[in-house]
Amino acid sequence: MTLAARIHAAKDLRIEAIALREPEADEVVVALGAGGICGSDLSYYGKGRVGDFSLREPMVLGHEVAGTVTRVGRDVTSVRPGDRVAVDPSRPCLSCDYCRAGRSNLCRNMRFFGSAAIFPHVQGGFSETFLARADQCVPIPDSMPMRVAACGEPLAVALHGIRRAGELLGRHVLIAGAGPIGLLCLMAAKLAGARRIVCTDLADAPLAIAREIGAAETVNVASEPERLAAYEADKGTFDVALEATGAPAALASLFRVVRPGGRVVQLGMMPPGDVPVNLLMAREIDFVGAFRFHEEYRTAVALLAAGRIDVAPILSAELPMSRADEAFALAADRARAIKVHLAF
Repeated sequence: MTLAARIHAAKDLRIEAIALREPEADEVVVALGAGGICGSDLSYYGKGRVGDFSLREPMVLGHEVAGTVTRVGRDVTSVRPGDRVAVDPSRPCLSCDYCRAGRSNLCRNMRFFGSAAIFPHVQGGFSETFLARADQCVPIPDSMPMRVAACGEPLAVALHGIRRAGELLGRHVLIAGAGPIGLLCLMAAKLAGARRIVCTDLADAPLAIAREIGAAETVNVASEPERLAAYEADKGTFDVALEATGAPAALASLFRVVRPGGRVVQLGMMPPGDVPVNLLMAREIDFVGAFRFHEEYRTAVALLAAGRIDVAPILSAELPMSRADEAFALAADRARAIKVHLAF
């Protein structure tokens, strides 16, 4: 048995003992070092659902995780007990057409930690110990804090979004949303050589962090919408815009500020709604989705380990799992926190 943070329904998160089966030949047991609370975790906690996926049974939350290997299956040679690892929450089948084509993030049979997309649900990593396939584990140096390693997952999401954006060297970039993903997109866009990056949000506190980490300008679209509207002049200003809020109004605004021939990348998960297709058509704007990540996970961990991406400005707090409800409340308060981590 092992203790885990299991969501039963909206606002019903319990720390309770669950059974942990024996590892398969290609699996390992990992003791949680740190786990980041993601927007999807907050949605399951607050609403009992994420997008179209509703809870149908109790589920262990958490997919931004790192820890220490404690046991290995009989065929595992890539890691050993005692190894510190960042854990990729993606568990693709490795055999479908998308996996074979090198796009395992689109796997037909994906099992992603802490997700209610399929039933039975895939249990997450907010557990004293949890199982992972050995190929999900990326060794990290002893000097790397666990909560930094746990940021490998959201950074991989941002890197995949930047990859879908295309060439950014010398480009003007707008990022809608200064949450964890938006701020990590900002860091990744800087690394990719973007010439000028503007970040928008509805709150001042995260925009202050965006300026700290390199945004040339920030716009609070709640209090100063006219500042964003100014970028609509001459058929738009930006070469690329990344939508990292999941808000239809934010997406609609982007098509007016992206120049003809530009690109809009959708990272946020939207509720059902309409895309402003007339502007999309008339301006020949490329509108692309960015879903999770593939090989970007190992790249993300390497960048963090080398210090080429510094996530310190977004690390807000680390709380024990016994204070999980408090941690979720803090993570939901955008005036006080960007990224909150849990640990046993």
